[in-house]
Amino acid sequence: MADTRPDAHGSREHDPPGHDHQGHDHSGHDHSDHDHHDHSGHDHDEHDDHSGHDHHGHGHGHGHGGHDHSHDLRGISKRALTIALILIAGFMFAEVIGGILTKSLALLSDAGHMVSDAMSIALALVALRFAEREATVERTFGYQRLEALAAMVNALTLWIVGFWVLIEAYHRVQDVPDVEGLGMLIVGVLGLLVNVLAAWVLHSSAKDSINVEGAFQHVMADLLGSVGVVISGIVILTTGWNMIDPILSVVIALLILRSAWPLSVKVFHVLVDSVPADIDVYKLGSDLEVEGVTLIHDIHVRAVSSDETTFSGHIMIDPDYEGDTNELLRRLRDIIKGHDINHITIQVDKTMSPSGELGCEENHHVNYLAARSRTRP
Repeated sequence: MADTRPDAHGSREHDPPGHDHQGHDHSGHDHSDHDHHDHSGHDHDEHDDHSGHDHHGHGHGHGHGGHDHSHDLRGISKRALTIALILIAGFMFAEVIGGILTKSLALLSDAGHMVSDAMSIALALVALRFAEREATVERTFGYQRLEALAAMVNALTLWIVGFWVLIEAYHRVQDVPDVEGLGMLIVGVLGLLVNVLAAWVLHSSAKDSINVEGAFQHVMADLLGSVGVVISGIVILTTGWNMIDPILSVVIALLILRSAWPLSVKVFHVLVDSVPADIDVYKLGSDLEVEGVTLIHDIHVRAVSSDETTFSGHIMIDPDYEGDTNELLRRLRDIIKGHDINHITIQVDKTMSPSGELGCEENHHVNYLAARSRTRP
């Protein structure tokens, strides 16, 4: 499936001294760069014959691979989410009824969180199904960003559940009800077993998908809630101290909020198109300084989804470079792939204007030589 995506640019930044490695300035190129996708997992051949341009040596390199692996990961994730949804939804109603009958806030909070678990897993499944749809001319990246949006919704529900439990615990401390310890313990143990099994099913897929990670964090928070329910049931049965119920509910709520924070931060970085944490764009730029390359700028790296990371950049080569431009593009693309990037667009120019001035009319976001290491973790 082919799609067309023009370059996007922001405010202009001038290249700092040191970028022009051979002392040449370059210009005279038209930046109507288009990225052609082949979603069958093949890389595209590079080309540098652009009829209608008023310059020479202008080349674009495109690479797009790894989709078979992506589909495999999504298939595994869907199976894991489906199994977890059956487990959670199957026990959810029993826990709600048990919480009402035993008058346990810890059990009710755990039941409420299990309801949000079922909703989060269902949402993650819907997002995965949409993400499998092919890209179109209007949606050049398909629906892959829905995975990040689903993770954002899951993070928000974690915050809501956590604060709700804190508020309810405050009211319970003012008027502690009698809690049925035995029923609470039985339901808590069963809930703990269900959550352990669901967490085990989701664990391996959570490492590969921020969408599944959101559902996994929900299940883990619910697992902690079940542990609190079991402890409360044991204490109430052995000592009759009902105050343990709201106290442990507060602990559970704080643990839920703690799990919501890192997920929220990760989703934020994806939605604002930050460079993925495992990619060092400065090291990438340095690695691209191969023979013939005189200037590297306009570098953009972002994660569209958990399994789709894109690169676009403008690379100037020495006008006297006598090597094969196609071979140079292939070498540059292989270097970029080595940084775990699977969608690549490279624009190459090697022309000079008569005045000898840099004629690039684009606004460049990143000039990597301004620093040599990451400034954020």
